[in-house]
Amino acid sequence: MQRLYDFLRRHPTRVDSFWALLLLGLAALWVAQADISSSARIAAVPISMALSTAIALRRRAPEKMLVLVTACGLAQLACDVPSNPADFAMLVIIYTVAADGARWASRFALGAGLIAPAISGLRWPEERYSAWQTTVVLVFITIPFVLAWVLGDSIRTRRAYYAQLEERATRLEREREERSKMAVQAERARIARELHDVVAHNVSVMVVQADGAAYVLDNAPDQAKQALETISGTGRQALAEMRRLLGVLRTGEPDDSNDYVPQPDVQQIDDLIEQVRGAGLPVDFKVEGSPRPLPSGVELTAYRIVQEALTNTRKHGGPDVGASVRITYFDDGLGLLVEDDGRGARREMYEEGGADGQGHGLIGMRERVGMVGGTLDAGPRPGGGFRISVLLPLKPAR
Repeated sequence: MQRLYDFLRRHPTRVDSFWALLLLGLAALWVAQADISSSARIAAVPISMALSTAIALRRRAPEKMLVLVTACGLAQLACDVPSNPADFAMLVIIYTVAADGARWASRFALGAGLIAPAISGLRWPEERYSAWQTTVVLVFITIPFVLAWVLGDSIRTRRAYYAQLEERATRLEREREERSKMAVQAERARIARELHDVVAHNVSVMVVQADGAAYVLDNAPDQAKQALETISGTGRQALAEMRRLLGVLRTGEPDDSNDYVPQPDVQQIDDLIEQVRGAGLPVDFKVEGSPRPLPSGVELTAYRIVQEALTNTRKHGGPDVGASVRITYFDDGLGLLVEDDGRGARREMYEEGGADGQGHGLIGMRERVGMVGGTLDAGPRPGGGFRISVLLPLKPAR
């Protein structure tokens, strides 16, 4: 049945042609049996064929078929061909024009449908009916024409409404993709700034230590001095290369590479928790495992993840919400678990706003975690609330 339905949708003209042949057959039977004059019978043949043709081509050229049907109606009046089964084409054309035709054609079809029964009643009056009976009959005959137009016009309105909804959905989807791309770019730029500060600071320290060693060890063997000078040159080269690569990520931003600001680390998460508690959000904070120094990128990522997660909890968790933060030191990585017992923010809310209003929540978190080769799992908790679980490796993934 589905294949048949699809075939009918793909070949509307063939379907209309089938109904046109059926209507032509009914009209032929009427012409053969009707009690009309010979001239009217002869005229009825081309008129019936023209009306059937209008049915077959109604979707290809609705306005032209409306003109053809109108001409057939006038020919019926002139040739004294009374109403017959072929006139059913008039109802079909009125519906088609109201649904798919131009506005002028739709209005013309409505007017013609309203006056056609009255003209037919005057041209071929029923002598057995009184005046009021004739009026009632004409009213009932007019109703199908009006209903055909109303149905077609409602179909036109519904199609226009659906088309508007589809266009709006397409536009919103395109805007959402653009916002997501902009969010990723903005988050990458911010990550580039922060990583630039971390890497620049560490490499700068290496350069300073290497230069100092070169001066202090002047009395050391020449090989040692040459090795320290090589370390110094390599550090400067690495710093310049890192600035160049990060500058590519920050295209179009002002060059603030000389502003070296200390970046937050895991140890400062305790201060962050106290700050959040002071803002009215109770937080249970625990550290498991043996704390130890971590790579600067991992520490910065961990701090930012906790910061954004708690901000989203305060923003979307609702009243009387509480949160918990767990930091676990593994042998080969750092685990973060941030949970809340609030009403639970939908994933879309996390994707629409981050902690600072610039990063898009989960989009920004995934970018951060991906930069250090980690994994992130976020979603609603079974008992209510929201959970964010992150694993940050100590060594970048190859």
